[in-house]
Amino acid sequence: MIQFNLLPDVKQEYIKSQRLKRLMVSVSFMASAIAVGVLIVAFFTVYIAQKKIISDLNSSISTSSTALKNEPHISDILTVQSQLNSLATLNGQKPVASRVFGYLSQLAPTQTTISDMRVDYTQNTMTFNGNAPSLDAVNTFIDSLKFTNYTVKGSSTAQPAFSSVVLASFSRSATSATYSITFSFDPAIFDVANDVTLTVGNQTPSAQQPSIIFKKEG
Repeated sequence: MIQFNLLPDVKQEYIKSQRLKRLMVSVSFMASAIAVGVLIVAFFTVYIAQKKIISDLNSSISTSSTALKNEPHISDILTVQSQLNSLATLNGQKPVASRVFGYLSQLAPTQTTISDMRVDYTQNTMTFNGNAPSLDAVNTFIDSLKFTNYTVKGSSTAQPAFSSVVLASFSRSATSATYSITFSFDPAIFDVANDVTLTVGNQTPSAQQPSIIFKKEG
């Protein structure tokens, strides 16, 4: 059987354009529908679901806050907790008091004893009371304190370790002398963050046995 295409070319192009138009309209309609759906979901999430979540969280916070306020001794518990949190900071700020014994074993002359020692880490002052074979030994002790410098590890700058060194009182006999020395110290020498080395003039003092220095009066 023989078929004849009776539609002219212009008519065929028109039919194709109409099909393409319908396809584009369908695709546009679907895209618009998807966009509207996304917009509705976003609107629901922001203005309904999110508000509901925030409202629930506020309610939960309010309930928990009320429960805490009604907890017996809550103020004491919070105070203790705050103090516990500050312990690490306070521990890092406290002076290393044990260093004083090492410093004295380096600076006190041989046979000079200390019977009473008072250290004020707030005012940065010290007082030593003790005995020595003579006033010359006491003066040697005082000079050692006056001319003692310190350096911190990692730095070559020397700073005076002690200042305002004063022989507050003394007495002597034919065989011995008693003394009371007061002076100030640089708090850096007791700082836990510093690795300190003491020097008297240009010499690093040699340590003597602590048993020679510290003696309890009878």
